[in-house]
Amino acid sequence: MQHILDFSGRRKTPLILQTEAAECGLACLAMVANFHGHRVDLASLRQKFSLSLKGSTLNHLIQIANQLHLGSRPVRVDLNELSRLSLPAILHWDFNHFVVLTQVKRGVATILDPAKGTVHIPYTEVSKHFTGIALELQPTQAFTAKTERQQIKLSRLIGQLNGASSATLQIILLAAAIEVFAIVAPFFMQLVVDNAVVAKDTNLLTVLGLGFLLLALIQIAITALRSWVVLVLSTSVNLQMMSNLFGHLLQLPMNFFEKRHLGDIVSRFESLNVIQRTLTTSFLEAFIDGVMALVTLGMMLVYSWKLAAIVSLAALLYGILRLVSFAPLRSASEEQILRAAKQQTNLLETVRGMQSVKLFNRQLQRRHGYQNLMVDHFNAGIRVQKLNIIYRALNSLLFGVENIAVIWLGALFILDGGFSVGMLFAFMSFKDQFTHRVGSFIEKGIEFKMLGLHTERVADIALAEPEQEYCSGARQDQLPASIQIRNLDFSYAPSEPPVLKNLNLDFAAGESVAIIGPSGYGKTTLAKLILGLLQPSAGEILIGGVRLNRIDSHDYRNMVAAVMQEDQLFAGSIADNICFFDPEPDQAWIETCAQLAAVHQDVMAMPMAYNTLIGDMGTVLSGGQKQRVLLARALYKRPKILVLDEATSHLDVAREKLVNGAVQQLKLTRIIIAHRPETIASVDRVIDLQVIADAALGETRYVSQAA
Repeated sequence: MQHILDFSGRRKTPLILQTEAAECGLACLAMVANFHGHRVDLASLRQKFSLSLKGSTLNHLIQIANQLHLGSRPVRVDLNELSRLSLPAILHWDFNHFVVLTQVKRGVATILDPAKGTVHIPYTEVSKHFTGIALELQPTQAFTAKTERQQIKLSRLIGQLNGASSATLQIILLAAAIEVFAIVAPFFMQLVVDNAVVAKDTNLLTVLGLGFLLLALIQIAITALRSWVVLVLSTSVNLQMMSNLFGHLLQLPMNFFEKRHLGDIVSRFESLNVIQRTLTTSFLEAFIDGVMALVTLGMMLVYSWKLAAIVSLAALLYGILRLVSFAPLRSASEEQILRAAKQQTNLLETVRGMQSVKLFNRQLQRRHGYQNLMVDHFNAGIRVQKLNIIYRALNSLLFGVENIAVIWLGALFILDGGFSVGMLFAFMSFKDQFTHRVGSFIEKGIEFKMLGLHTERVADIALAEPEQEYCSGARQDQLPASIQIRNLDFSYAPSEPPVLKNLNLDFAAGESVAIIGPSGYGKTTLAKLILGLLQPSAGEILIGGVRLNRIDSHDYRNMVAAVMQEDQLFAGSIADNICFFDPEPDQAWIETCAQLAAVHQDVMAMPMAYNTLIGDMGTVLSGGQKQRVLLARALYKRPKILVLDEATSHLDVAREKLVNGAVQQLKLTRIIIAHRPETIASVDRVIDLQVIADAALGETRYVSQAA
């Protein structure tokens, strides 16, 4: 085992907050690994050890810990024995969660909760959550202290931006021109005091006033021009970053979205605004502030090195203070962002599920839940603001003392004859500029360090692996619509038992097949595998004799269509939803598809017919109408393979029979997941996944029956 020198004193366990809904165990392992010297982020662990939405078991955490070369010892302990654990240790919490125990002192336990942050809980409260199971972790001989973090280059986020270099150069030149006036201003004060006022020369005073008024007008014009150039550049950069990240998001596999909360994904896009502002405004301002701080420091040294030393010492102390206290500010800011994401997720869930909220009289509970999340968000914000208040107070104290010291010593220089009053005025002006510039430069430096927090959040999307693209050389219109499934296994995580095991099926082109079985036997999973939304753990799927993972996904999805249980309509007209916002919609085919889906008459009965606007959740339509519009949308693609997952469950028997008869005439390869006898009776063949699973266990044989 390799060790590294550590001069930082007592080691601390860093707080790592979970991103996905069920990765608390992985986040706890990341915290412990970081404590022992393996500086790894959650994204890197997530990429190595995939988890399902069902989360992790203690046994799974032990397996991952072994791969990280952390020796584990699961123990059952009583509450009064927590202090005897080798800390940090992972605790099983509330029977469905994992947390890290870092300290036990005076009857209070310090807990790092990957879902909530750092909490200090008295023993009386710990007993309400702790299940009695703990996991101690210690480095093995193979453990190596190292850094393993996923980082994203900002150039990857921005991409190619035409004119960025010239715009940046313009901003720097304009800013430099503005700063010239800032340098000249103190000399104006010195000339006025030492020459015009002392000599009582009103003509000189007037000339100086008019001259500097003209310079002030020029400065205002240059400032306005610089602001315009910054606006153009920042808008272009923001548009480019947003577009690039959203484009990448659309290429990610479905399991990325299934494991994350909606509000969290939205909040990561908000981090782009911070990155854009820092790059286009703060970075240039920091550069100018740094240059101006050096220039004004030079001017102060010209006047008096003693006074300049006092000013520089105050600035140095403030810089050290901000640097040393950065860690708690970053932690509080990260917690504030995550709290805001949870609050937003709760709001979106409530709005989407408003019908259920009202039917079950849960308005009060949802309100209280939202208030609690809001309080958590505000408390995190208060912690950030508390730190900022402390920084501002210390800033005022340091530079206030510095100001008094400079005036007192400067006055002594005047009394000794080494300074004129005008020189002191000029020095104070340069000092104020230096103090302002250095303070601003330090704050921008903190912004740059904080930029790592936002780039990490954006990197969770930007560095996620997109769906794999293959090209078989065969065009999708040349492939027969037959499907062969060979020795297929699938599980949502390596630690979980397979949902489908050694599955072998054949679907002939133009055949209609019903897939039945109790819930949990993998019917919807199989549909998603056939559609290419999930990748098999083992085995293969062939379309027209070509392996599915060798067919270009864009071409294949032009070949297939589906109506899934989770499908949604989008804000727009009914026609827009049927053609899925086709830029060149075929109105005749839209109406034909609606007729095939038995929704045409319903649409024509509406005042605006196909121009009727519906909400993003299709709230204008009934459940049956929504399903039929979704079916019409699937048919609009002219697919060769149609997958229907309970697609007619909201239809009455007569309407369902009508729809099934119309679709059957299209001679598509239809794969229907259903429970209703009327739907099952309309197909050529029925496959029971329960029978197949039982046969694999040796309980019975595979049965495929004719309908």
